[in-house]
Amino acid sequence: MSLVDNAIYIDGKRAAAPDSLGRTFEELRQCPDQGRSFCWIGLLRPTPEEIEAVAQEFSLHGLAVEDTITAHQRPKVERYGDVLFVVLRPARYVDSVEVVEIGEIHLFLGPDFVITIRHAEEPDLAQVRQRLEREPTLLETGPYAVLYAVLDRIVDDYAPVLDGLQDDVDEIEVQVFGGDPHVSKRIYQLSREVIEFQRAVEPLSDMFDEMQERLKEKAGAADLELRRLLRDVADHATRVLDRIEAFRQLLANILQVNAALVGQRQNEEMARMTQAGYEQNEQMKRVSSWAAILFAPTLVASIYGMNFDDMPELHWTLGYPFALTLMVLLGVALYLIFKRRGWL
Repeated sequence: MSLVDNAIYIDGKRAAAPDSLGRTFEELRQCPDQGRSFCWIGLLRPTPEEIEAVAQEFSLHGLAVEDTITAHQRPKVERYGDVLFVVLRPARYVDSVEVVEIGEIHLFLGPDFVITIRHAEEPDLAQVRQRLEREPTLLETGPYAVLYAVLDRIVDDYAPVLDGLQDDVDEIEVQVFGGDPHVSKRIYQLSREVIEFQRAVEPLSDMFDEMQERLKEKAGAADLELRRLLRDVADHATRVLDRIEAFRQLLANILQVNAALVGQRQNEEMARMTQAGYEQNEQMKRVSSWAAILFAPTLVASIYGMNFDDMPELHWTLGYPFALTLMVLLGVALYLIFKRRGWL
């Protein structure tokens, strides 16, 4: 059932709880305390037909009804005659996947009615209704008291989201300085969640200004107290927005620091590779030098080892000592040359 709860309030007290929308419309029209009564209809994921039925009964503007049916609206406040249409975006942080889930609540506020339409399970407005029913003096101010209470609940629910984001930012800082190669992706993902959260909170200041202007037209003591309460919630929303902006700046700075650290590590790796290449080149020089030194005597020995009859000095008495001396001299000469050039 999309109808979660609906009641008629007179002087801030629950006077009737009709079991259907049709009964609510009928009893509200027959209420003898016009001006001091209003109905609060709470719907959860209503069908387009149900929204159209409510819109027809309370003469809601077609554009606002279309926005409610299609949903996925940005936070906003719009006035259609004496009806105020408000879109709010509550938030919930899912720590296991590091995602800020953004819900959607639509409110229609008229002189004698409040319609709350939720497109997600959270937040549960039953607690908001129970709180207001325990404060009849506040509820007596009418539909704007409901809007205030809903705003207060939504802004309060932003606090756990901020705490979750703060924990993730702290973890990211540890990852950055720990050299985690996958931290850049996490930074981008968290930045996206922070931006989405900011889009849900930023328009609230306009809503509070609009509510303050509407309440200035009233001069009751209860209305004055409601304005004070609204200022308090507005201050909380401002602090939430300030922290969100701080998160965005911090994540941007962390991304720059991570890029600098990655560049530094790459430079260090390049330096190590260069040093390794230099050392390898020195080793190749030494190996090549010794190979050349050994090759010269081997060349002489291999030539005289052919044993051809017509080879010069083959039958010379001093031929053998001469060959040995030549091989030693060639090896010593090559050794001195390579040593002088620093290859050995």
